[in-house]
Amino acid sequence: MIPVSGLLARVLLSSVAVCMLMPAGASEQTRIGGHEYVRLTDWARERNLSIQWIKRDEIAQLANATTKLRLEVHSPEAQINGVAVRLLFPLASRGDGIYISRLDLQTTFGPVLWLPKSRGKAIKTICLDPGHGGKDPGFRVGSNQEKRYTLLLAQELREELTKAGYTVSLTRTHDTFLELPDRPEVARRRKADLFISLHFNAAEASASSVQGAEVYCLTPAGAPSTNARGEGGGAGWFAGNRFNEQNILLAYQLQKTLTRTLPAEDRGVHRARFAVLRDAAMPAVLIEAGFMSHPVEGHKIFSSAYRRQIARAIVDGVNNYKTLISQ
Repeated sequence: MIPVSGLLARVLLSSVAVCMLMPAGASEQTRIGGHEYVRLTDWARERNLSIQWIKRDEIAQLANATTKLRLEVHSPEAQINGVAVRLLFPLASRGDGIYISRLDLQTTFGPVLWLPKSRGKAIKTICLDPGHGGKDPGFRVGSNQEKRYTLLLAQELREELTKAGYTVSLTRTHDTFLELPDRPEVARRRKADLFISLHFNAAEASASSVQGAEVYCLTPAGAPSTNARGEGGGAGWFAGNRFNEQNILLAYQLQKTLTRTLPAEDRGVHRARFAVLRDAAMPAVLIEAGFMSHPVEGHKIFSSAYRRQIARAIVDGVNNYKTLISQ
């Protein structure tokens, strides 16, 4: 372990001075780039997290008996208990301090580590959304079209979720085209408690090296998306933002089980304003379960045995989420 750096020493000394002037339990706040930030050492102290530097002034580890966080200064890359999560805003340095976004504390770390303040309804009914279909093939890798494999995965996942006691429906059961806004509307009409959109990825460049799973949930209002591809709609508030806390907790639990069960490379939890997430009337996620373009991972995706493993990993994530919000 690298000894405490000069920057961290200055941060700690400054924090002591600030604490003498602030009410007990208060955190020093500032605005950076038009957004509210909190001094990292203040927040860590409030949460009983120790700070150690893995790489001097660049990579920090915060930990206590139940929590381990890995954060990078000037980067949105983070790990929460070993699972990759992309933050809404990067950690920032100002003067002699390191600061963390208040919006991330409220909508990323809070729900994942200390559970949503509003737990929501019990999970009984789930709507699965096989991506693409009909005139929209999705990604193509040779003769393999994404729309075929998302439907197959949805059918396999429906079977596994049904075995686990859930009532499950699909937005499409055949090779048919649905407009994006119609997909969460199907879930709303069926009074689903969760909405899970299923996709596979492809990389036009570096196809031989890019692989792994990633899970998306809706971007909170006022924050940038980690993938703005085709999302439109600006950075405001949408109906799906009513479930920000449940969305990130569900996405995190799914990312954890996908990457630890399969295993698949951990590409992280991301935020996006995809239409199927914006309009959802219940907690919702979009899963990119792997890269069809990767020579090894793609071959596995085309096999029913591996898709069954993906389905079981998703069931485990849903069960974990259900248990947590029931506490």
